[in-house]
Amino acid sequence: MDPHVRDCVRSYTEDWAIVNRKYHKLGTGFNPNTLDKQKERQKGLPKQVFESDEAPDGNSYQDEQDDLKRRSMSIDDTPRGSWACSIFDLKNSLPDALLPNLLDRTPNEEIDHHNEDQRKSSRHKELFALHPAPDEEEPIERLSVPEVPKEHFGQRLLVKCLSLKFEIEIEPIFASLALYDVKEKKKISENFYFDLNSEQMKGMLRPHVPPAAISTLARSAIFSITYPSQDVFLVIKLEKVLQQGDIGECAEPYMIFKESDAAKNKEKLEKLKGQAEQFCQRLGKYRMPFAWTAIHLMNIVSSAGSLERDSTEVEVGTGERKGSWSERRNSSIVGRRSLERTTSGDEACNLSSFRPATLTVTNFFKQEGDRLSDEDLYKFLADMRRPSSVLRRLRPITAQLKIDISPAPENPHYCLTPELLQVKLYPDSRVRPTREILEFPARDVYVPNTTYRNLLYVYPQSLNFANRQGSARNITVKVQFMYGEDPSNAMPVIFGKSSCPEFSKEAYTAVVYHNRSPDFHEEIKIKLPATLTDHHHLLFTFYHVSCQQKQNTPLETPVGYTWIPMLQNGRLKTGQFCLPVSLEKPPQAYSVLSPEVPLPGMKWVDNHKGVFNVEVVAVSSLHTQDPYLDKFFALVHALDEHMFPVRIGDMRIMENNLENELKSSISALNSSQLEPVVRFLHLLLDKLILLVVRPPVIAGQIVNLGQASFEAMASIINRLHKNLDGNQDQHGRNSLLASYIYYVFRLPNTYPNSPSPGPGGLGGSVHYATMARSAVRPASLNLNRSRSLSNSNPDISGTPTSPDDEVRSIIGTKATDRSCNRMSSHTETSSFLQTLTGRLPTKKLFHEELALQWVVCSGSVREAALQQAWFFFELMVKSMVHHLYFADKLDAARKNRFPERFMDDVSALVSTIAGDIVSRFQKDTEMVERLNTSLAFFLNDLLSIMDRGFVFALIKTCYKQVSSKVYSLTNPSNLASLKLDFLRIICSHEHYVTLNLPCSLLTPPASPSPSVSSATSQSSGFSTNVQDQKIANMFELSVPFRQQHYLAGLVLTELAVILDPDAEGLFGLHKKVINMVHNLLSSHDSDPRYADPQVKARVAMLYLPLIGVIMETVPQLYDFTESHNQRGRPSCVAVDDYESEGGSMINQTVAMAIAGTSVPQLTRPSSFLLPSSSGRQHSTFSTESSRSLLICLLWVLKNADESVLQKWFTDLSVLQLNRLLDLLYLCVSCFEYKGKKVFERMNSLTFKKSKDMRAKLEEAILGSIGARQEMVRRSRGQLERSPSGSAFGSQENLRWRKDMTHWRQNTEKLDKSRAEIEHEALIDGNLATEANLIILDTLEIVVQTVSVTESKESILGGVLKVLLHSMACNQSALYLQHCFATQRALVSKFPELLFEEETEQCADLCLRLLRHCSSSVNTIRSHASASLYLLMRQNFEIGNNFARVKMQVTMSLSSLVGTSQNFNEEFLRRSLKTILTYAEEDLELRETTFPDQDLVFNLHMILSDTVKMKEHQEDPEMLIDLMYRIAKGYQNSPDLRLTWLQNMAGKHSERSNHAESAQCLVHSAALVAEYLSMLEDRKYLPVGCVTFQNISSNVLEESAVSDDVVSPDEEGICSGKYFTEAGLVGLLEQAAASFSMAGMYEAVNEVYKVLIPIHEANRDAKKLSTIHGKLQEAFSKIVHQDGKRMFGTYFRVGFYGTKFGDLDEQEFVYKEPAITKLAEISHRLEGFYGERFGEDVLEVIKDSNPVDKCKLDPNKAYIQITYVEPYFDTYEMKDRITYFDKNYNLRRFMYCTPFTLDGRAHGDLHEQFKRKTILTTSHAFPYIKTRINVIHKEEIILTPIEVAIEDMQKKTQELAFATHQDPADPKMLQMVLQGSVGTTVNQGPLEVAQVFLAEIPNDPKLFRHHNKLRLCFKDFTKRCEDALRKNKSLIGPDQKEYQRELERNYHRLKEALQPLINRKIPQLYKAVLPVTCHRDSFSRMSLRKMEI
Repeated sequence: MDPHVRDCVRSYTEDWAIVNRKYHKLGTGFNPNTLDKQKERQKGLPKQVFESDEAPDGNSYQDEQDDLKRRSMSIDDTPRGSWACSIFDLKNSLPDALLPNLLDRTPNEEIDHHNEDQRKSSRHKELFALHPAPDEEEPIERLSVPEVPKEHFGQRLLVKCLSLKFEIEIEPIFASLALYDVKEKKKISENFYFDLNSEQMKGMLRPHVPPAAISTLARSAIFSITYPSQDVFLVIKLEKVLQQGDIGECAEPYMIFKESDAAKNKEKLEKLKGQAEQFCQRLGKYRMPFAWTAIHLMNIVSSAGSLERDSTEVEVGTGERKGSWSERRNSSIVGRRSLERTTSGDEACNLSSFRPATLTVTNFFKQEGDRLSDEDLYKFLADMRRPSSVLRRLRPITAQLKIDISPAPENPHYCLTPELLQVKLYPDSRVRPTREILEFPARDVYVPNTTYRNLLYVYPQSLNFANRQGSARNITVKVQFMYGEDPSNAMPVIFGKSSCPEFSKEAYTAVVYHNRSPDFHEEIKIKLPATLTDHHHLLFTFYHVSCQQKQNTPLETPVGYTWIPMLQNGRLKTGQFCLPVSLEKPPQAYSVLSPEVPLPGMKWVDNHKGVFNVEVVAVSSLHTQDPYLDKFFALVHALDEHMFPVRIGDMRIMENNLENELKSSISALNSSQLEPVVRFLHLLLDKLILLVVRPPVIAGQIVNLGQASFEAMASIINRLHKNLDGNQDQHGRNSLLASYIYYVFRLPNTYPNSPSPGPGGLGGSVHYATMARSAVRPASLNLNRSRSLSNSNPDISGTPTSPDDEVRSIIGTKATDRSCNRMSSHTETSSFLQTLTGRLPTKKLFHEELALQWVVCSGSVREAALQQAWFFFELMVKSMVHHLYFADKLDAARKNRFPERFMDDVSALVSTIAGDIVSRFQKDTEMVERLNTSLAFFLNDLLSIMDRGFVFALIKTCYKQVSSKVYSLTNPSNLASLKLDFLRIICSHEHYVTLNLPCSLLTPPASPSPSVSSATSQSSGFSTNVQDQKIANMFELSVPFRQQHYLAGLVLTELAVILDPDAEGLFGLHKKVINMVHNLLSSHDSDPRYADPQVKARVAMLYLPLIGVIMETVPQLYDFTESHNQRGRPSCVAVDDYESEGGSMINQTVAMAIAGTSVPQLTRPSSFLLPSSSGRQHSTFSTESSRSLLICLLWVLKNADESVLQKWFTDLSVLQLNRLLDLLYLCVSCFEYKGKKVFERMNSLTFKKSKDMRAKLEEAILGSIGARQEMVRRSRGQLERSPSGSAFGSQENLRWRKDMTHWRQNTEKLDKSRAEIEHEALIDGNLATEANLIILDTLEIVVQTVSVTESKESILGGVLKVLLHSMACNQSALYLQHCFATQRALVSKFPELLFEEETEQCADLCLRLLRHCSSSVNTIRSHASASLYLLMRQNFEIGNNFARVKMQVTMSLSSLVGTSQNFNEEFLRRSLKTILTYAEEDLELRETTFPDQDLVFNLHMILSDTVKMKEHQEDPEMLIDLMYRIAKGYQNSPDLRLTWLQNMAGKHSERSNHAESAQCLVHSAALVAEYLSMLEDRKYLPVGCVTFQNISSNVLEESAVSDDVVSPDEEGICSGKYFTEAGLVGLLEQAAASFSMAGMYEAVNEVYKVLIPIHEANRDAKKLSTIHGKLQEAFSKIVHQDGKRMFGTYFRVGFYGTKFGDLDEQEFVYKEPAITKLAEISHRLEGFYGERFGEDVLEVIKDSNPVDKCKLDPNKAYIQITYVEPYFDTYEMKDRITYFDKNYNLRRFMYCTPFTLDGRAHGDLHEQFKRKTILTTSHAFPYIKTRINVIHKEEIILTPIEVAIEDMQKKTQELAFATHQDPADPKMLQMVLQGSVGTTVNQGPLEVAQVFLAEIPNDPKLFRHHNKLRLCFKDFTKRCEDALRKNKSLIGPDQKEYQRELERNYHRLKEALQPLINRKIPQLYKAVLPVTCHRDSFSRMSLRKMEI
């Protein structure tokens, strides 16, 4: 058997050799937290109870609300109910369950133990299972397992032929199907032959057809299309038995007879049938073309996809096909698929998922005898797509062909390959099979061969016998495949068509009647024998067939012969041939020559010209059909067989010449075609490797081909990489090469012709375990043999002598296994090493040779190798593992596994490659990135097989080279990014933990795979010298730590360096380095090997320095507390205060809201500033990075050994401990539970993605990457994958990946099901609970530390702060009960802490406890009330002022009541009852004066206020009024008044009433100032509220009630943090901020006037600079916004009707936001009160006339709303100049009402009166509320002439304004002018003048008015003139005419007015007598009516 065939077959059938690392799946690349396994690991989590999710049930709550609304609206005047009823309510309510043993005096240690046991029980083991993985793309360390090499298929279609019916049935019809691509002009599948004839019809051919094989009866076929496109057609051709007459005549009957007329034409049909029978008998073996049709495949597929039924019926007729099809195509394809891209194919054509369709083809075209060639077919097909097809005009043959088209199922049953082998063995051979149809892809397909296939297709195309003498008209060609020249030597290798035997010895072409030069359209398919000789050839014999039955005429007469030899110079001969035809039988020995050779004495048609065109195509996995490959394989085989000389082409190569030829053939491999190289890739690489390992002996000399082979491999691999960039993974590994290494490559055995190593002849598949050292070899090392091919199949058809037997004996059976499962039946053999006969006497070891060649190569070869380093690295590793395995060295000590020489080569290689990375990372970014990851994977692999000390040394060299370069660069982030990738890949090793030698405090656990005495470890995986280490060494990146734990040291050092705020240019890598740590920890977390807590503690010790690193980053972490300001977090201070304040991060100077009300923190809390020395702000981390860091911190704190932590905490300074507490504080906010509602909202918004995109972009932009590259990468969908967005997008296959693009991610995330949201909330709840419990554990350790050292009390405040903060967040019931337990223990250990030092915290604590006392979850309530009771009791026992706590609790409740929306008094009442119950049971205190009850009742009263506030929840004005009243009620309790003022400020801010909010703050500040000035006398402090008068005249109401009411020295009074200088400053700063938000910048100035003296007195330059900055801002805003500021709109609202209760007959002025229209406020009030009283009851009074109470319906409620304007007397106007002046401190408002004396509102000019109403309010706007009572009202009535005067004055003002406006506004000017002088309105001013100035009035009282009006007109005409002049200067030429028109009108007006204006009243100009005339006659004469 030919050696090449043998090799090919072996390559296709050999088992794979696969290396498996036993624990590989435990490396970080397969971290279950990042895969989809997360979900499974989260099963069975308990549901945590959160109060925020337990919202009251909507309906009942609502009803209760409505019920409250309908009750009366009044508020009792006192703000509280009576004591008696309050006590009664309380006594009757039920308490919650009491906590057992709460009142016992238990020693603190016991309490602690009990609490700890409770906390530690049933905790979640794995923290990371609860934390979603960071949003990274494919983790860089994950190498995907390559795809198994397998046969290529495109998209597969199943076509079933159901029936074919013509109008008449008279003879059998035969059909074939094939696919054609019109654009490529290529037939893209072989033919599928089928016939649907009835048995009766088949019977007509009985004599000619031998019995049919089942495989030829198939009616369904599977087509494969690799490149689907719009140009693919399914062409159906029909043939019938040959008969006399041309095609037209024979088709005629089919066209004229109709089935329906069968009875009519019975005789004619009988006659036709008779003729047909005759022809069948005589000419049954010949065929003639009959008809054809075509189906446009994509139409069917896409319309089937878009129609709604399950299986679509589609009618295809020629007439109707064109229009509707094409339209439907467009809509459906573009509509549905424009966004998807298929694997290939230029337009959107997807065959994998359309609905099955049943087609009925109704029309066939008659086949034209002269139009049979493929060329003609392509023309027809192209024409069919045009709307005006020529084919339409043809008369069709009507018929009905029914076909089903559907996507092919995965594994169809009873399926045969193109070779007619069964795809999956099936026993029942009587079933009609489905045939797989071989594809001829339209373009190259690059897939290595994996199956044996050897087919030949012969296509006779045309024959020209025009010049041949003699009769030859009905011509057929007989084709035979001969193995010799004797006629009996024809081989049965021609595949049959339909209903015939499987193989036959000959095939005939169809006959075209009476045509001397016919075209043919046959396809003859031949199975080639495996081994061909020179004698194999194709023989063509031409016959003339006589159709008429004449006497003694033979049926067929041979009229010519020709042939094609199959081999030419040892190569298969294929292609296009134009052959001469000989007239006589060819002579002896013709088969080795070609017919083109002029043989002597032969006669040829047409003088030996080529007259017969034929094409021969081979589809073969044996014949490369490439001269260069052929030559190479031939030479290699010649070496194997030692057969000389070798014949290659025309050359004969002698042995002495062989070496040069071999080398040149190796280098010539570059010239070969890519497609055959890929097809024979496995074989080619195997041969090249063989030449390296086994240098051939040529002429007695060993020839070293290592270098040549290495070069050839490098160039082939690069060619593949460049040309097939579509199939690379994220690391740039070509998938074909990766799968070659993974599955196919094995160490070649070195004996020629001996079977490869392994039990069976063909070598076993080798599965390796991780190289672990153990005494017994792990079971997984047994070799798994897997042969899925059995030899026991009895059904091997064909004659045993067939030349294919040798092949079949190798392949095993007729079945080929395509499931690519060469790994199926794993039969374990006993450790096969015993069965291996000899060791491998390899001359050279491949990995050693490879390393050597690589190290010594240079120039372009080295470059090529670097480009694809991964390939050689992986090859080397697999070779090393193979070698160890076969040489049985897996048990050997690692030191002795490999020779020194090899190790030196590896070192040299690694070192030079690291050098390349460093020197080239800027130029060849993409290449270096691949090189870097390849190197890292290589070292990772070496850790499994080489001495670890040696590998660490390699890592160190690389690391050193890169690091030293990083330090020298100005912008190192690209290189640093590479370093991180490198490190991350190495650390992804599955034995990472063991490699780090975790130090053990206890005895070490059995190491999973300790290394064999490598350099550092003394024969144990763990080092034990921890006792002598200082504890600090374990927590710092000290030298001992980094030596001991090498890799962990590297990781943490990287983290520390990159996160360092001063690290220039590394900002872009934060996310990347943090993800690396996160990934490591989360993978340890889920690793079953470390599940035991003691082991995990030891793993956590590798990361203790992480705590320190993260503490360093505190100022840079994202401040998660910001978003929660409503709850008031301690704001933090600048770092330079750190040192000064003993390291407490909280600075008391920044005012905080009392007990948790809101503080508008406008700036970032300043703790996040750098120490002023470096003066540079550093960038904050993104939320995501901060979250990842914090979860890592929590993991270490959770798993580290507590005693170690405690020792370390003891060593830390106060400053550092405070840092740690700050971190914990941040963690609380970071992992706060978001609540189900948020998840539902997020679900609809999917805003997370866009946030992440923003973060990525920011990182990208701030990182080193240029914006352009960024865009390029984004456009490729690359941004997502680029590590940290730095310039390294791993250029993963750049095809569009849908999952990479943003829109896709969003659409997928859009609609989560309920269950998913539930699941997310469940996980989030568990994470929040677990995180907070870890924080609690840590706080407990800190507290113990304090108890031990007793020097660090100062940090207890910090502990308390974190505790309080966690109580303020959204917590689960489970956490809260532990939290309260800890808090109780803390209070009992350090009582004076709360009551003396941290009094503010005490207030906070009261608030938190009260808040939880009103919780809806009863466990939370019972714990909170227990804590509150103990707090009070403890305070009382210390004998410390109980008054203060009492005050604080009261204030807390007030503020809680005032600010909380969903506060539930029912629950709080139960908690109060519980506290009373404790007090009753507390026997010890029974006798004392513990004034508990008094306090509880106090609280209860506040509760009653709350109930009222609940009623007005919906009515903001009423609510504020109520709060105002409550605050007023506390006039003599400054603390509480302050609390309520704060509550009001909060409410205002919520509604964006910033001015009012500012007023509340000013009032608060005034209140504080009053009390401060009573306490101490400091010059620079404001003297009580008088100082604040300029800010607001209302402030005076805060002046302290006389001293005898409140003495500020009294205990518990004014003790809040606000009653300090700092508190005052804080309030004023907030007030300034609110004024600024309200746009009242002048007021900002006034506020700062009070502040500046304070800061000046304190010499606080920093604050002063800030203030002056703010002032500058304020004043520049005043300048810029001049004329653009709007403050408010005012309305008078009157309420009438008893329904309003208190409000009846009250009038208010409402302040609404600027530009509120009357309609808006009217709509709001109408809607609100309408809802309260019912729409029908409420009426809005539309006019603004005085309301007469008597005329109103008593059962209705009336509202009157009028727009009012601020009103100023003339004298005021000189002070109120600016817009601000006119809108601030307003107490008087005015509105006008027009009327006439007879009651109408409007009348003629002379009877039009006007009423002006002026209202005065009780306080000035803006005030601490938005509506103020009207306390005074006066009216002025204007007579008609006064009305006229006002109008004219207004007009004149408008004109003056428009004229002098700067810059000028011509449009405005022209509008005003037009209104004054335009013709249309001449009536306006003119009419006024004519009515009032025509004659002097009789009544001397009116003289004055008359004169005033006259002067007004004078002024008016003057202004008109100015305006005209101004306009003239502004207009362009186009408006000249308009200007003239205006001027004409003006002159007319002036003339008309002239006489009226000039007439003076003589009486007025007499000498003025003293006394008689009052100055204010004007006002006295007007009628005044006063209302008091």
